[in-house]
Amino acid sequence: MAGASGATALPVVAGPAVVTGDGGRVVGRDAVTGEERWSYERDRPLCTVAAGFPRADDGRGRVLALYAEGSDWCTELTALRPDTGARAAASNPDVRPGTRLVASESSVLATGERYLEVMRSDLVKTLEYGDVPVPVQVGEQPRPDCTHASHALGSGRLGIVERCPGEGSDRLTLAAADGDNGAEEPQVDFSVPLPGTGAVVVAVSAERVAVALPGPSRLLVYDHSGRQVAEYPLDAPESDLADPPGGVVATTTRDHRVTWWTGSHTVALDGGELSPLWNAPDTLGPAVGYADAVLVPVAGGLRVLDPATGAELRTIAVERPPGPVRLEALGEMLLEQRGGELVALRPT
Repeated sequence: MAGASGATALPVVAGPAVVTGDGGRVVGRDAVTGEERWSYERDRPLCTVAAGFPRADDGRGRVLALYAEGSDWCTELTALRPDTGARAAASNPDVRPGTRLVASESSVLATGERYLEVMRSDLVKTLEYGDVPVPVQVGEQPRPDCTHASHALGSGRLGIVERCPGEGSDRLTLAAADGDNGAEEPQVDFSVPLPGTGAVVVAVSAERVAVALPGPSRLLVYDHSGRQVAEYPLDAPESDLADPPGGVVATTTRDHRVTWWTGSHTVALDGGELSPLWNAPDTLGPAVGYADAVLVPVAGGLRVLDPATGAELRTIAVERPPGPVRLEALGEMLLEQRGGELVALRPT
């Protein structure tokens, strides 16, 4: 199977469906044959398509389709049932083109350079943060003049690297995805200046936040009170640590392990402490679990690694054009997002 999917940043798998999005059309496909099972279409372009809320409908989850309103806004969000394509919920976020939908457990984040939103499974907003377009309560936002360079969502918390006027370094902020005081009043755990600029937040766990910094390349780990608890050198060029597309780094999570693609290396982190476990050089994307190993995309193929040590076991040849690759697995099928194209591979 291969098809156009310019609205997806990575392979979208929800319930039994592999989902593509292009133009104004979202299609649910059979994972093995690629045949169309359902479609949903509107007379406006898609901003992005993602999967979310994996516990909804007895584990089927939801397909999230965000449509544009004119050229300046992405304001029409629809949640679809992945088995039938039927509408399950809808809402009107106030985010800009270039936004990404990032899912973690019962929350979905819509990223934004000046403003972001977090929603729960019925698409009701649980957090608004930044320069709120139409504030219900004035003066509740802690730093509306700052920009958001990168975001990470995990364990009910949102990590943000902020850049604020008059501050000589980046700032790391951690807030509740669903706070006690409603969406309009962010519940901030901490906000601390970082020792430098060009920071990228990588991951948030139940007790830690990891952020990468250049000069030299290193990974700093903070607890949820804002105290730095560890620092690790990174074997990755400083040029990798640029602001990521959509404000979200390329990561995958499986078996209490986070894998992060820096831009040229794939780094595995412990899922709790966020300490580095291994580093695979010369890669094209983060790893994905497949059978009892992990696969990492590389030029000309897929590198098979031991998940515990990162040791290379073998390489599977795959012909593809150059460029970053995002992987996802559904049963024996392996899905590759190659730019605006989704390709399905199966063992032979």
